[in-house]
Amino acid sequence: MTVVVRRLTTAAFEFEQDFQRLLHWSDEADHAIEQRVAQILADVRARGDAAVLEYTARFDGVQAHSVAELEIPQAELQAALASLAPERRAALEAAARRVRDYHERQRDACCLGWSYRDADGTLLGQKVTPLDRVGIYVPGGKAAYPSSVLMNAIPAQVAGVGEIVMVVPTPARRDGSSKDSRGERNPLVLAAAAVAGVHRAFTIGGAQAVAALAYGTATVPRVDKVTGPGNAYVASAKKHVFGQVGIDMIAGPSEILVLADGTTPPDWVAMDLFSQAEHDELAQSILLSPDGAYIDRVQEAIERLLPTMPRADIIRASLEGRGALIHTRSMDEACAISNRIAPEHLEVSSADPHRWEPLLKHAGAIFLGAFTSESLGDYCAGPNHVLPTSGTARFSSPLGVYDFVKRSSLIEVSDAGAKALGPIAGELADGEGLAAHAEAARMRLR
Repeated sequence: MTVVVRRLTTAAFEFEQDFQRLLHWSDEADHAIEQRVAQILADVRARGDAAVLEYTARFDGVQAHSVAELEIPQAELQAALASLAPERRAALEAAARRVRDYHERQRDACCLGWSYRDADGTLLGQKVTPLDRVGIYVPGGKAAYPSSVLMNAIPAQVAGVGEIVMVVPTPARRDGSSKDSRGERNPLVLAAAAVAGVHRAFTIGGAQAVAALAYGTATVPRVDKVTGPGNAYVASAKKHVFGQVGIDMIAGPSEILVLADGTTPPDWVAMDLFSQAEHDELAQSILLSPDGAYIDRVQEAIERLLPTMPRADIIRASLEGRGALIHTRSMDEACAISNRIAPEHLEVSSADPHRWEPLLKHAGAIFLGAFTSESLGDYCAGPNHVLPTSGTARFSSPLGVYDFVKRSSLIEVSDAGAKALGPIAGELADGEGLAAHAEAARMRLR
């Protein structure tokens, strides 16, 4: 099966032009989507539960008399966990333990308060407090994502968030074969919610779910922050509600970049490229290697293995539309190009990955060595799989405990401190023409 994956070489005169064309991606939502999302948000804000019910029936085919019917009781979450086959439950709980352990270490390293007293006895510091309530969006419809439940809920739980509210679409089957008017509730997703400590869960999705979380309704509580990936409607809705609530990021299509020195079996690399391409026709999979013959072997593996993939049509569309196999002059050059791309997932598939890791500045997650497949990071390695996309790893970070806490500055000025700081503040306030500021500082000197 011939797969026409774009081949580039950095030695070619036209490389820069072709490279820019490869990277071009507009994160601007279609105008029609933006307009529709704005209407949905305004409607939910005005009509609350009634609007949520209407859109859930229209878009997911799920009929309910009240939003309360769309809430999943804790007993159902626990029952779903109990119903899992022993091997599946053990895998889910093992993944949750690893994710929790990683984020507990992250909390201890970055999210604790501190304070000190200066020479005048003034106390200065930082107080870190968890958010009161967060909403996590878990995609549903085309596939079920229990791993997304773990990756969003566990860091919130570790941070000490008071209440975690999950929303997940559960579309009814369009062929009418489902007799359950509640839609298709995936047992593994519900079990993951039980394991991860979700407090409340609703079977709603799309822009209407984001609106319900951001504004609150009679049934769905208003949250302080919304996290989690979704489709174009969800991404647009998160942009619109930012400011009313916090958000984690605006996620685009998934990406993987593999830096390969030619020592990893080509089949492994081909399958790693597939692992992101199977998400979405717009996902991007790129290989960078200084070994042209090795790139040929990876191409051969792609063509040989693709027919064995259940989602072969999606993978093909992704690889042919946005994928690339790039021949570089060296691994050093490959690292420099990687920094320009700033990929979501970056695999350093090399015999000596630690030689190259110091050169890599921009990536959502870096996977070191041939045995470190990106899929392990998706499910159970421990670090978060909610990562910046579309080059935003240049300035943003993976989802983490720090997304579920906030920082307050602490200042307690002593008598001696007021005498030392008052003249400084007064002089600067005079310079800004703010007399009350100056006087407030100087009054403490008398």
